[in-house]
Amino acid sequence: MPIEQMPDSLANKIAAGEVVERPASVVKEIMENSIDAGATWIRIDVHEAGLSEMRIVDNGSGIAAEEVEKAFLPHATSKISTETDLFHVKTLGFRGEALASIASVSKLSVQTSQGDSAGAALELEGGEIVKRGKSDARQGTEIVVRDLFYNTPARLKYMKSLHTELGHISDVLNRMALAHPEIRIEATHNGKGLLKTSGNNDMLQVISQVYGMSVARQMSPVEYKTVDFTITGYVAKPEVTRASRNYMSTIINGRFIRNVVLNKAIIEGYHTLLPIGRSPIVILSIEMDSILVDVNVHPAKLEARFSKEKELYEAVKDMIQNHFRKMTLIPEVTKKPEPKEKSEQHAFQFETNPAPSFQEKTEEVNQTETVIKENNASQNEIPAFLRDESKAVEADTTQQDITVEQEEKTSEKLLNESSFPPREEEYPEKQSRVPMMYPIGQLQGTYIMAQNENGLYMIDQHAAQERVKYEFFKQKLGKPINESQELLIPMTFDFSKKEAIFIEEAKETLEKAGLFFEPFGNQTYVIRSHPTWFPAGLEEEIIREMVDQFIRESTVNVEKIREEAATLMSCKRSIKANHYLTNEEMFQLLEDLRNTTDPFTCPHGRPIIVHFSTYELEKMFKRIM
Repeated sequence: MPIEQMPDSLANKIAAGEVVERPASVVKEIMENSIDAGATWIRIDVHEAGLSEMRIVDNGSGIAAEEVEKAFLPHATSKISTETDLFHVKTLGFRGEALASIASVSKLSVQTSQGDSAGAALELEGGEIVKRGKSDARQGTEIVVRDLFYNTPARLKYMKSLHTELGHISDVLNRMALAHPEIRIEATHNGKGLLKTSGNNDMLQVISQVYGMSVARQMSPVEYKTVDFTITGYVAKPEVTRASRNYMSTIINGRFIRNVVLNKAIIEGYHTLLPIGRSPIVILSIEMDSILVDVNVHPAKLEARFSKEKELYEAVKDMIQNHFRKMTLIPEVTKKPEPKEKSEQHAFQFETNPAPSFQEKTEEVNQTETVIKENNASQNEIPAFLRDESKAVEADTTQQDITVEQEEKTSEKLLNESSFPPREEEYPEKQSRVPMMYPIGQLQGTYIMAQNENGLYMIDQHAAQERVKYEFFKQKLGKPINESQELLIPMTFDFSKKEAIFIEEAKETLEKAGLFFEPFGNQTYVIRSHPTWFPAGLEEEIIREMVDQFIRESTVNVEKIREEAATLMSCKRSIKANHYLTNEEMFQLLEDLRNTTDPFTCPHGRPIIVHFSTYELEKMFKRIM
């Protein structure tokens, strides 16, 4: 076939495939233009999940009447003019393809004005102008997109269900709201509310709109500054987790982006506080010089590259780790009040890929959850809008609290006077985030039952000793002398062909880590020495993990290997379930736990301590009605 240049209409449709993947893409691109135009209010009305109609209205600066048609030409933009601008991107939209791409696969109309005179109106079908006119003088822009993909039926065929497409739109709205709490956003679907934010620049209030009040109550603010980065945002306490990593949101200079390294830094910041397979809810806003980030790497502007990626990784990780090391993280067992009504906007969770299951969507409503309380938390530290909601929920118990106040004081006095043994000199009070607890027995040889003036505590004895031993082994293996020990009997390893190829490639890296592989025919290797820090009995396991790590990551992280070894040793050498302890052994274990750095979870992220307050216990036994 002869080579010919494609007609513009076909080229535009192909370009549209990169930018306009689904209705949510249209909402995202037009909202970004509204934000770049300085809008402080944006309204989005969607019908039939956007496939029928999407109307986006803003109060931004508008487009000059004489430039409206130009805005719908391919590669037209007011945001960059030179190649240098590509490396100093300070806006959300810049590729110059969005409006032309959207218009090429829909029936689009626009009305816009800069507020000083009558504006311009335009109608397009399949990218071709079919009508010109004037608009009123109200400052701002209104864009209506109808019959998306009407002229590309193959694309329309691949659209998912209306529920799925609406979920993607809801996700875009949520992320835009979190990235720009200073903008009032109102959104509806078929006339019913999807999202409504106040635009008062309060991110926590937006979080309550997106995730619900109960999650917002358990988010805490973080802030961190370096020479290159300013990081602010909110992180959920470790008890509040989800099965998907899509609940971690990173915003760079006002733009939501996906970045594997940043997600890894967040997970590493939580470290052993998270259960295996669970992810936290985190919203981080990161400001940096635009020259340090390249957002021109993805057609939909969802990914970015950083020139100081390692420094940013360390900053995020250290910020989260330091934040939780200042907190007391003992879960308190309490039942969550039933919400007064379920807002429709909460029906669509924060997902980018397949929508979450019905069970996950409603888990906050239907399940009993744990609430983490800080020792130094006070009612004044809770934002006003959360305090008001809390007062409303607890209004029915206020009078009861007053009635039983004297009874609680009497109970507390009796407990203090007679229930606890006096503190002996050999056990002085230590600075710890865990309160002093006194063992009173065991449950099924697995859980230590302890008490103090604040109520009842249940401690998982295996998890507790795991944490104690983990920190001991981690310190022991953390900075060992870089020496090797010769083996009386060499260790022999058989590897697959793929593994053998990687071993040859990684020979220098492995030798720096203290492993010297000698070929012994075919895919067999001999190890005649290994580093002295290898724990006895785990040598073969660690050596194979080093090889596997290089295959996965093209490097050998000795520090990570040591940590994994410490975790493995602590698990294998800790007391198991159905093991009965004396009162002295229980007390000593609790004291050892109080002296650890992170006494709230085992190395695998499972909770160690659960607290039943005296108030909750008395409610269970109807002493408080």
